[in-house]
Amino acid sequence: MTADMSYTTEEISKLLKISKLTVYDLIKKGDLPAYRVGKQMRVDASDLEAYKTRAKDGMVSTIKSEYVEPITNPSFQAVSSSSRSLVITGQDVSLDILAKHIEKNISHYRPLRSFVGSMDSLISMYKGESDIVSTHLLDGDTGEYNLPFIRKLLIGSSYIVVNLLSRSAGLYVQPGNPKQLHGWADLKKPGLRLVNREKGSGARVLLDEQLRLHGIPQQLLHGYEQEESNHLGVAGKVATGEADFGVGIEKAASMVNGVEFIPLIQERYDLVMLKKPQNLAWIERVKQILQSESFHKELRPIQGYDLSQTGRILYET
Repeated sequence: MTADMSYTTEEISKLLKISKLTVYDLIKKGDLPAYRVGKQMRVDASDLEAYKTRAKDGMVSTIKSEYVEPITNPSFQAVSSSSRSLVITGQDVSLDILAKHIEKNISHYRPLRSFVGSMDSLISMYKGESDIVSTHLLDGDTGEYNLPFIRKLLIGSSYIVVNLLSRSAGLYVQPGNPKQLHGWADLKKPGLRLVNREKGSGARVLLDEQLRLHGIPQQLLHGYEQEESNHLGVAGKVATGEADFGVGIEKAASMVNGVEFIPLIQERYDLVMLKKPQNLAWIERVKQILQSESFHKELRPIQGYDLSQTGRILYET
């Protein structure tokens, strides 16, 4: 490795055979020095080797980084030992906007984004690998979003659930809706080709719950195992004719040509934060951001967003 080589967090996770959330955790703890290039976190090869050496010697848990980025490029921002990272999970653009407001308004904290689905987000919080998780998981039996899953996964923890927004979810179909799909019950029609989301995503849980409630076997849908990792990918497969339908949100349909959107449900998209003593100060600031006019002003123009409950505390233990 050359002295000027550096790696992204994704490359680090592959090299060390650990998850990206674990990489973020190492950065957050100061075990793995990192710096920012634009929106991307990078780790120098020399610092990676130093970390591996300390790990072999069993010294990782006690060593804190004293890394300071040399001022050679104004586009680089160092993550100093006095700053703590906040890992925000989820894929919606509203989370990128939230991260920007956090970086601007909460000193000594730097937001890091982890693009994982709702269920993996909650699991990462249970493992202590994330700080602010987003979730949109429907419990079909109660019709309730998120809280049934949060209560089960975070049992014994003290946490707060705050609404980020609500958004329209439904079916992506081809122009003119040639298969005449107007509701969940229509998915019983034979020969339908589906493009699915990955397991644990909110859209996958929504589809699976509706199939269960309507007595539709997964095997009836051709392509059930064909997965995309985001809404745009699903919409794109429908637009190219590779699938008859997929499940997703309205905003993505508006960004892809050759797709129509059939709204079927208004899903609640919430944030979860653990109420540890060391978190209380920044949690209060995040709540203020969510309730602020400046934050709402940036979200209002985005198609399909309902901000009527944004910033409202839904549940607290």
